[in-house]
Amino acid sequence: MSGVRNYAIVTAAYWGFTLTDGALRMLVLLHFYRLGYSPFTLALLFLLYEAAGIGANLIGGWLATRFGIARMLAVGLATQIAGFLLLSAVSPAWSALHSVVWVVGCQGLCGVAKDLTKTASKSAIKLTAGDGSASRLFRWVAWFTGSKNAMKGAGFFLGGVLLEIFGFQASLWGMAGVLGFVLVAALLSLPPMLGRAKASSSAREFFSKSAGVNLLALARVGMFGARDVWFVVGVPVFLYAAGWTFTGVGTFLALWTIGYGLIQAAAPSLVRRSRDGLSREVPAARWWSLALALIPAALIFAIDRLPALLPQAPGPDIVLVAGLAVFGFVFAVNSSVHSYLILAYAGSEKLAEDVGFYYAANAAGRFIGVALSGTLYQWGGLDAGLAGSAAMVALCWIATLFLPSRANESEHAQS
Repeated sequence: MSGVRNYAIVTAAYWGFTLTDGALRMLVLLHFYRLGYSPFTLALLFLLYEAAGIGANLIGGWLATRFGIARMLAVGLATQIAGFLLLSAVSPAWSALHSVVWVVGCQGLCGVAKDLTKTASKSAIKLTAGDGSASRLFRWVAWFTGSKNAMKGAGFFLGGVLLEIFGFQASLWGMAGVLGFVLVAALLSLPPMLGRAKASSSAREFFSKSAGVNLLALARVGMFGARDVWFVVGVPVFLYAAGWTFTGVGTFLALWTIGYGLIQAAAPSLVRRSRDGLSREVPAARWWSLALALIPAALIFAIDRLPALLPQAPGPDIVLVAGLAVFGFVFAVNSSVHSYLILAYAGSEKLAEDVGFYYAANAAGRFIGVALSGTLYQWGGLDAGLAGSAAMVALCWIATLFLPSRANESEHAQS
């Protein structure tokens, strides 16, 4: 029962973190877009947030192995609180350059917080699941990941509402207070030495992962880059330019992310499972990745050509919303399968290090996607972002073709 208890505590703590993190994304995006910032500048505000996550995942996995997962979870929560308070200090009286530099720095701190918390939380799942079957691990990972993303979607909605009612500064103060409560509760509830083990003593040892971990990390770069290359800046700016209100944009992104999270949680019922945990799951990752690659390409055709072929066709914003629903469904299943596979491939002795390495790749994909999102949208509109998305999902699919599909192939070996 202690495993179930610790799983519930970690999940609840990460829910609280993710709710405020999603709200932060909408607060920053909508607040600074309202102030007149260009799509390129908006993307710049999030770049350090994503870049910081790469290093935070790598070092966070090593630190969680050395000092315990619970301690790193607390560090992540405390860092996010500090980021909120520093961000609340930004002043309308500052110059544009001063404001951008300050916000980028604060976002970088919040990026560190996010990925320290994520690495600690996801590493805890395999430990709390114990020596149960692969099927149970898949269900626990899917529920954790899906419910987390549902909370992130609720955070998008919350961010839009808080900005309308309380404004930028007061909203950040309130969220810092909520996270303070979550931090204290987690410190009092979790065993401090959860997940502690002997950490890698050299860089070569740290980066010597199994073939499964390395290939899955490459696939993750492509998959999350494919999402953020059009979702972070292109979608909200496109919808706002089409006449949607801030509240409408925030509500749609919230509903999309909540639905995405619910599909993630249901993924175990959509994917055939095997006793060894790999022989059916790996082929599923390949087929779902291939399906995902086709959707952005189809959307380019639908948005550009459908009005000429069907004069009564819905507007581009409605086509985009429908396409996003399909993309979100397939993406959610992909993400859930990948989140399970990393724990299936990860070694038990240095679990947090393997998970940290994988989510560093996740952060790298988000960084690439965010870096390209504003640039591509400003250069070629939504079509350019969709083309970039299709190319990055193709990279993800190619990487999955080489994933080990048997347990003896996925053992840790020098790469």
